[in-house]
Amino acid sequence: MSLESISEFLRSLWGFWLMVVFLGIVFWAFRPGNKDRFQSYGDIPLRDDDDKER
Repeated sequence: MSLESISEFLRSLWGFWLMVVFLGIVFWAFRPGNKDRFQSYGDIPLRDDDDKER
């Protein structure tokens, strides 16, 4: 196999690999174990910090 044929083969699969990565990220983000962590991250702008007395 030449480098050109390998390159053409990998170019034909880029869409598939992109979809696999995307679905993996979506699965990781929406699994139930991450709910509490993401909720706490979402509450960061609403926290009342006592460090405003500079």
